[in-house]
Amino acid sequence: MIWIAAAVVLVVLVVAGGVVSYNRFVSQRNLVQDSWRQVDVELHRRYDLVPGLLASVRTHVTGHGEVFAEVTRRAEAAARGGADLSVRAGREAALAEALRRLFAVADRHPALRENEEFLDLQRQVAETEDRIAAGRRFYNANVRAYNTRVEAFPSSLLAARCGFEEAEYFEVEEAQVRAAPAIDFGALGTPSQTPPGDQ
Repeated sequence: MIWIAAAVVLVVLVVAGGVVSYNRFVSQRNLVQDSWRQVDVELHRRYDLVPGLLASVRTHVTGHGEVFAEVTRRAEAAARGGADLSVRAGREAALAEALRRLFAVADRHPALRENEEFLDLQRQVAETEDRIAAGRRFYNANVRAYNTRVEAFPSSLLAARCGFEEAEYFEVEEAQVRAAPAIDFGALGTPSQTPPGDQ
């Protein structure tokens, strides 16, 4: 009789543990989806700022049509979205680089540096970029926590049985961030041939 009661208690504990683990998976998956929606909102905010930014620069700058065309093309490609986050991340990095080129062009024109409309748009883009970066970090942290549970034993058994699959990270490759700084060793001078103690 004691063995039966112990077996019943064990079964109840296993079932309760499974239910708690399942609910935690659902909660983490929802958190990943919610944090992605926040990133997506900021990405769309940036897309919405691009036409006004281009119009503002075009009113003060002649030439540079290739820069304007590139920004337009990159913004349209990024705005198409898509389910594959690695493809989308590549499009976002390309748009960020195109916007940097546009701001470099604008920086060479004094009239734009005093234009309030342009400065306000530039500030909004910078704030949006900061929110995108913060949202991306939050999203990736949630993905990491969720994926750890999907992979770790014994929760991986429940994940496989119930269809919880790993989520995809959103990692934007930005050349300026990842590039090693350029150092001119020639500017450091040539080392002295005589050791300091022998002079």
